[in-house]
Amino acid sequence: MFKYFPTNYVWNLSVDLAIEMGARIGEIEAMCAPLQEAAKKPDAQGVQAFRDTWAKMADQLCELAEEDEARGRMLSAGEKYSRAASYLITCERLQAHKAPGRLELYKRMLDLFEKGISLADENCERVEIPYEGKHISGLFVRAQNGSGPAPLLVQVNGLDSTKEMKYRVGLPLWLAKRGVSSLIIDQPGTGEALRLQNLVARYDSEHWASPVVDWLEARDDVDASRIGMEGVSLGGYFCPRAVAFEPRFACGVCWGANHDWRDVQKRRLENEGDFPVPHYWAHVRWVWGAEDMDEFMAIAENVHLDGVVEKIKVPFLVTHGEKDSQIPLKWAERTYEQLSNSPKRELKVFTEREGGVQHSSFDNSINAGHYIADWVAETLGGQTAKS
Repeated sequence: MFKYFPTNYVWNLSVDLAIEMGARIGEIEAMCAPLQEAAKKPDAQGVQAFRDTWAKMADQLCELAEEDEARGRMLSAGEKYSRAASYLITCERLQAHKAPGRLELYKRMLDLFEKGISLADENCERVEIPYEGKHISGLFVRAQNGSGPAPLLVQVNGLDSTKEMKYRVGLPLWLAKRGVSSLIIDQPGTGEALRLQNLVARYDSEHWASPVVDWLEARDDVDASRIGMEGVSLGGYFCPRAVAFEPRFACGVCWGANHDWRDVQKRRLENEGDFPVPHYWAHVRWVWGAEDMDEFMAIAENVHLDGVVEKIKVPFLVTHGEKDSQIPLKWAERTYEQLSNSPKRELKVFTEREGGVQHSSFDNSINAGHYIADWVAETLGGQTAKS
């Protein structure tokens, strides 16, 4: 794990995620060098300083992108807008949910992300899936080098990630090269669903997963018999739950297992394990729509997979970092043990040899991501080598 700030795990997590999304090391240095003292301050003061420096770099990149546009250099402009969007989502996710200007920061990120993929002509299309009188927003990435309906992997967020972050880390493009399409969504409790539509998380993830499958089945470029799901971090709970209760999924993948999130919350109340974001308890109440801690802990009692994963009857891959400091490895082992009815179950623990030993491989995602992409391609009928 790259530790720019020796005493601040949450900020190091953010920097590492930004690097995995394509941040440039020179810009990382320019943004983080002034923050050494701020990293030691309480959340409210520190995260404002973090936001100021990262948003300033995004502004600078947008100015440079505008200069590129003026000269007709749209590909260069698109790349800069995309990087600016990544820097904005990095600092936005650290803010308290009621922090002044947070929503505007998020909306600007969405605009820059969309402008970036458009100008750079990326294989990425924004889509909206009807849900509960509102919609679930997603990014659709098409399989490459194929003809006819393609297999597809639905990809879902963790507690505090967004579809843009998951797209930039790289799994959708790695899958596309292997002949597998992707749909990365902001499910209830994350991204646009939470921030713009007030759709909070729910433990019965099949409730929103089934309409997603309905929508995919209506597309002529998707093979409805070869739709899988992957979930990162808390998605390591949502995904197995959805696959267990939505039989149309053909496989599942946890990128970081999360078998018993209720227990994790109890341990965090006792200050065990690292938090993923500042203002943690206010954040989880926002995500789950809880008025107070008693209501939140009552909701959390439902967020476990005991008696659930035994229902899974399709191939399933469980991955976990050997040194995950947020979710103990034992929970990945528990999920694997209980996948007793899966015809093809696998537990892959990433070690120092491969990299990706931290939570959901945020410290080094590419080898872990390639392992997942290969497994999905082999399972859904893609390819792992040039034909």
